[in-house]
Amino acid sequence: MNFPTNLRYTNEHEWIRVEGDEAYVGITDYAQSELGEIVFVDVDTIGEEIAQGEVFGSIEAVKTVSDLNMPVTGEVLEFNEALNDQPEAVNNDPYGEGWIIKISVKDAAELDNLLDASGYQAIL
Repeated sequence: MNFPTNLRYTNEHEWIRVEGDEAYVGITDYAQSELGEIVFVDVDTIGEEIAQGEVFGSIEAVKTVSDLNMPVTGEVLEFNEALNDQPEAVNNDPYGEGWIIKISVKDAAELDNLLDASGYQAIL
C-alpha cells in the first residue's frame, strides 16, 4: 500500500492534495484495492458547494457502488474527464492520473480535521 505523506486523508478513504486555494481529491490506494476493478465514476456536482463529509459523487466497481465524500467544504470545479474513458486509472494510479475532482477550498482550517499518512495507516 502507498500512503503519500504530502496528502491528507479521511476516515472514508478519500485523499486531498492542496495546491494554493484549490485541491485535488481522489480515493486511496487502500480503497481502490478493496473496491476492485473500477468501472465507472459518477460526479454530477460540478459548480456546487459541498460541505465537508457530504457526498459529491459515486464510484462503481464490478462488485459494488460506493459514495464519494468531500474531505473539506468547497466548490467542485472540475471532474477528471479522462475517467470517462479510463475509470481503471483510479486503480492504476489513485494519487496521480486517477484523481477524481478538483475543488476550491472554502475553509483551509478544515484540513486540520483530516488524517496525515501515519494517522490514516493507523485506522486500517
